[in-house]
Amino acid sequence: MSEMAITGADALRVEKAGPLATLQDAGRFGVRRMGVTQGGPADLHAFAWANYLLANAWGAAALEITLGGLVLVAERDLRLALCGADLGATIDDEPLAPWQVFTLHKGQRLAFGTPQAGVRAYLAVPGGFMGSPVLGSLACVTREGLGGHSGAGTPLAEGERLCVDVDALAGASAGQARAVPMKERLDYLAPAVLGLIPGAQIADFTGPSLFRAFHAEWQVDARADRMGVRLTGPRLECRLDGMISEGIALGAVQVPPDGQPIALLNDRQTVGGYPRLGTLTPLACSRLAQCKPGQAVRLAPVALGAAQSEYRRFLAALQA
Repeated sequence: MSEMAITGADALRVEKAGPLATLQDAGRFGVRRMGVTQGGPADLHAFAWANYLLANAWGAAALEITLGGLVLVAERDLRLALCGADLGATIDDEPLAPWQVFTLHKGQRLAFGTPQAGVRAYLAVPGGFMGSPVLGSLACVTREGLGGHSGAGTPLAEGERLCVDVDALAGASAGQARAVPMKERLDYLAPAVLGLIPGAQIADFTGPSLFRAFHAEWQVDARADRMGVRLTGPRLECRLDGMISEGIALGAVQVPPDGQPIALLNDRQTVGGYPRLGTLTPLACSRLAQCKPGQAVRLAPVALGAAQSEYRRFLAALQA
């Protein structure tokens, strides 16, 4: 299923792999009819701002670093951008804050410790990291064995190297002065309010369940990954005894028989047969992807038109 490999120059060597670091571009689209999910960054918001800082094209491949523990050594001088979670990053033991561009010189070590705020950080390079596209995308989906730096859907492993386009490095302007606005540097420790577009089978839930869904505080369960995030709280009840499986969109909030919602993310299955409250907005999915187990979240109903306007404003800011 792999397409022609693209060659590039070594940029970063993996000294320590950490629990999960994967290469992600904007995602794999047009293939769900074959049962292949989209992949892509769990936090599109932080991913997109990291690429913006380097004036990269939309969707350029960046490194998604989950829970820290990763140590990288520069194989050449690099101009990089780091956005998203504070994973206690350091350059040769000197602290490095997220939401900025920085220079990593040949031989220097970029290390990520443990999560301080949020759980996923994004590391971008001019032009994007290189790899072997699979079905038109570099997005790494480990469950399906697709994409990533190797094309085989594997996370980074010790001793491996990430490649870059030398021409893109040479063309990057060191004088570019781009910054992430303060309002976009989200506080991942604050309770998250997640916009949800009501729909699907919402009318089949009982009135008291709908009241609880939007007025109760939910906690992120430890059973959370790139496929989906379970929320624990009051039991929700649906009148449906069963239903035929339907296509599942990013952010779909399913409610299985135990009455505890599951918000489905980038590596979700392509179809599902549980009733749904509706769908989280793309930016709500991004916010949820930064929540630690036990963190409080609330669901807030939002109209489709309002959600579309919010997303357009997000895209417009990145194209400024």
